Amino acid sequence: MMINTFIIIVTYNGMKWIPKCLESCKDYPVIIVDNASSDDTISFIETYYPNVTLFKQSENLGFGQANNIGIRYALDQGAEHVFLLNQDAYLVDNVLDKLIIVQKQYPAYGILSPIHLDGSGSKLDRKFCNYVAYRKNPDFYSDFVLGKSLKKVYEVPFVNAAGWLLSRKLLETVGGFDPLFYHYGEDDNYCQRTIYHNFKIGVVPTAFLLHDRADRVEPKYKKGSTDYFKHIELNLKAQYANVNLPLMERFQELKRRRIRSKWRAYIEFKFQEALYLKKEVKLIQELESKIKSSRKRNQTQRSHYL
Repeated sequence: MMINTFIIIVTYNGMKWIPKCLESCKDYPVIIVDNASSDDTISFIETYYPNVTLFKQSENLGFGQANNIGIRYALDQGAEHVFLLNQDAYLVDNVLDKLIIVQKQYPAYGILSPIHLDGSGSKLDRKFCNYVAYRKNPDFYSDFVLGKSLKKVYEVPFVNAAGWLLSRKLLETVGGFDPLFYHYGEDDNYCQRTIYHNFKIGVVPTAFLLHDRADRVEPKYKKGSTDYFKHIELNLKAQYANVNLPLMERFQELKRRRIRSKWRAYIEFKFQEALYLKKEVKLIQELESKIKSSRKRNQTQRSHYL
């Protein structure tokens, strides 16, 4: 057991998974930040895992901000590594020990992930397969299929945060999750910032976790609906807050194009289209200063948001 490593789990109505999740974490100190669960998650933890450090929130802070609370606490306790674990994911054997050994040996890897299996452990998690695809790392699948010697770590540009080992050095340089993102997109943004500050992201091929999630059907949004605009907002943030790309000029050009389209729709008496574009322009204008501020902050080295 690595006593300078803390597991951080954000819970929200997690009774379907949390017993098995916590059982898999029993050899490590665990910090749980609960996002105002309304089921038995909190009572179960307090009854059966009284040694867990539990932060009970009065409202749902979202994935990123809840994790920031746990990360700050872990760092204050002297943690050299923190492991972010989804409530619907389970450690397999000594996965953390393997990750920690690799991170100590290759400190440039600020984020390390095990291989994600599905909930049964019988095959790879479907989305995880995309993160290690040929265009992301041409050696990963080839080394397995051709029986080559496996590398200790395979570099990738992104892997989702269902199981991340983060080094203290990374956290003190990059910080925590950006509050610009409430739910979804925060791990994309964090990986972008990790790369910007010259850290690497890697997958360790000998370490595994189970990610017990069903394949989600991609939602379809009716154009102009509240959910449709939330989806647009998330995409705009994820794309234009990327500190690796000089995108603010393109963002401003997008705003100008949408304004022109709005007035053209009015002139052509396409009032429904004009109303939609009016809402989109307002959204873009509201996001412009937030994205600009986020980019400026995230380009500096500091433990932001923690």
